[in-house]
Amino acid sequence: MISIFQLYRIERKYQYLYSIGAVLLVAGGSFLFAEWIDYHIVAFLLLVTVSLAAVSFDIKPVLIAAVLSAVIWDLFFIPPRFSYAVTNPEDLALLLMYFVIVLINSVLTYRIRQVEILARQRAEKTREIQLYNAILNSLSHELRTPIATIMGATDNLLENSSVISETNKSILLTQISESATRLNQQVENLLNMSRLEAGQLKARPDWTDINELLHSLVRTSAGTATGHRISLSVAGNLPMVKLDKRMLEQALFNLLTNAQVHTPAGTFIELGSSYEHGWLSCWVEDNGPGFPMDEQELVFDRFYRLKNTSGSGTGLGLSIVKGFAEAMGGQVVLSSSLQAGSRFTITLPAPAAVNLPVHE
Repeated sequence: MISIFQLYRIERKYQYLYSIGAVLLVAGGSFLFAEWIDYHIVAFLLLVTVSLAAVSFDIKPVLIAAVLSAVIWDLFFIPPRFSYAVTNPEDLALLLMYFVIVLINSVLTYRIRQVEILARQRAEKTREIQLYNAILNSLSHELRTPIATIMGATDNLLENSSVISETNKSILLTQISESATRLNQQVENLLNMSRLEAGQLKARPDWTDINELLHSLVRTSAGTATGHRISLSVAGNLPMVKLDKRMLEQALFNLLTNAQVHTPAGTFIELGSSYEHGWLSCWVEDNGPGFPMDEQELVFDRFYRLKNTSGSGTGLGLSIVKGFAEAMGGQVVLSSSLQAGSRFTITLPAPAAVNLPVHE
């Protein structure tokens, strides 16, 4: 069903056509039954028609429809019919009142609609300001933390290099590496989101070894000190497929990072993939606390963060996963895991290579 605001976005020339057409349609139908319908009732029907046009269209088409309805009511319905002359003083007063009422009603209805639109725009602007304030606060934390770690570790290495043991140097270098990776991820997420919104990110398919890609992701994720147990589950018939490797790799990396951030240490995380009838499925599954049912439809929204959660993050990771999956012609779905946690599944159309070896 078309909403009022969708109607309002109709081009002006069509608004004239629809508003005048509605008046003519009601007047024509009433004229066919003029012998059985009192002309006062016709005035009411025309008034309702103009009022509905005022709710939906701009002011000028509505005013033209209002004047037209008054002229039609006078010419075709008020005795004597087919004449502009009105001999009965009561009918003349009714015609004048109709004309005034229909004009006032049209203008007031239009003004009320304008006020409602303005109020809605102000409310949306207020929500946007609140959202961006929350984003800035989140980003300031997410960016400041790794920067502070890098600066602190670097200062220690520079100022106390001669007295720091090799073990402590290794620890500081690991902290720098992990913080730099985290910082790079946040910047990448921001850039990717801006590119997705601008429509600049296009899938560039190429032959990809999914088996190699998944093993690389497991090695990268297992190297972070989060205390999670990450395993790999790959179907035996997984062929070389044609898709955008960079997008899929980033999407799966975001899913793995999300699982590590939002589940307790020691949680089991599985990265898996299967291929069937031209479609590639990749999933990230965990046995953590899972997602509340009332929030599962919202987790892919931009900047959305779960309620009552202490986990860090900007709320961009999952929205980028969705954007990348859709850019490659597929989709991502969140479902409950058989292990009582959550399972994110990316499904993509992916032609398989012919006459190439299949990974066993």
